[in-house]
Amino acid sequence: MELYVGKVDNQPVSIETMTIEYKKGFTLIEILIVVAIIAILASIVIVGLGPAQQSGRDARRLSDLQGIQNGLELYYQKCGFYPNAVDNTTACPGDASNDFAGMVSAVVGSGVISSASNIPNDPSYPHQSYFYGSANGTSYTLGATLENQNNSVFANYSFTSYVPTSAPNACKVPDYCVTL
Repeated sequence: MELYVGKVDNQPVSIETMTIEYKKGFTLIEILIVVAIIAILASIVIVGLGPAQQSGRDARRLSDLQGIQNGLELYYQKCGFYPNAVDNTTACPGDASNDFAGMVSAVVGSGVISSASNIPNDPSYPHQSYFYGSANGTSYTLGATLENQNNSVFANYSFTSYVPTSAPNACKVPDYCVTL
């Protein structure tokens, strides 16, 4: 028994003799629609990741400040003062610039840290960098400018110690400064 599905040129056509032609590939319209959908999804993801990236960079800045403080304490144990423009001995050089680059130079020059590459830079460096200052070598101020002004570290933050001239916002939000 043969099943007929219709007629072509007044001849019966069976399922067995019928051939199906398939289209190969996609039309230009289909490809453009898919590309547009992917672009929209990608832009949504990128916009959504912005605050997460800011928080990540701020967390790294806070962590870096703690690491730099450890290096400064090692310098203080060896030299008896923090890097500054006042004290300058052969064994423990200070630096006349009294800024972050000068502090790095003094710590590396003292042999406490072997290389400047071991001292972290701001995640947005060279657009932004950490800042440092010491008025007399007995204390210092170290800081970073955070991107998120609503960061939880600012909840009870007020800074009243020595403010280095390199602090872009005088250690007020969005600058986060630590001192010893």
